[in-house]
Amino acid sequence: MVKEPFKMKKLIIASTSTLHGGNYLEYLLPTIENHFKDCNEILFVPYARPGGISHEAYTTIVSAAFAKINKTVKGLHEFDDPKAAIQNAQGIFTGGGNTFLLVTQLHENNIMASIAQVVENGTPYLGSSAGSNITGLTMQTTNDMPIIYPPSFKTLGVIPFNLNPHYLDPDSRSKHMGETRETRIKEFHAFNTIPVLGLREGSWLEVNGDTITLKGNLSARLFQQNQEAKEVAPESDLSFLGK
Repeated sequence: MVKEPFKMKKLIIASTSTLHGGNYLEYLLPTIENHFKDCNEILFVPYARPGGISHEAYTTIVSAAFAKINKTVKGLHEFDDPKAAIQNAQGIFTGGGNTFLLVTQLHENNIMASIAQVVENGTPYLGSSAGSNITGLTMQTTNDMPIIYPPSFKTLGVIPFNLNPHYLDPDSRSKHMGETRETRIKEFHAFNTIPVLGLREGSWLEVNGDTITLKGNLSARLFQQNQEAKEVAPESDLSFLGK
């Protein structure tokens, strides 16, 4: 019997799918092409449905983007057995939208654990926005409106902390009197010990095995319970958060 080569975890975890008016996934395409270099077909999870878009319409948008790097796309909703589709996937992309809806669908279809398992075993994974939120330990630091009640806040747990994609810094010129992102994360840390990384637009994480590296031109903001928030420079290794 031929022993299978060791496969390590490989993820791209992006804050956003579009940047500065660009086309869908355009700014990430070179990174995605390399990430999925051994994949001909990508399994797309359309459950987050941004703006209420249908699964079919969302998959069409994603297919057009991946066609630019000569990859075909199949939507998870097209399969009668989603668990089998995940287990057989060459690569997986979970798109952005509403995290509450995404997490609800993953739990109700009993596939949250299935995705986590194949990712841990080396299936390349790409997430953007809500699809990135679910790579953390829980979805509790999402910015999304709770339009539906998920069975659990637990998510994939393939990185050892939580994310806040689309992280925004306070604007001293704004007359907005509501909570800042930093205030909301501090409220989370009043009851939870999980570290939270604020990912700014255009930033992403690259995960290779146990190594987690911040990519892009911007720093990220790291929040830990009972500590002052700190800036994390591009190319920083965030693996220490799991120790």
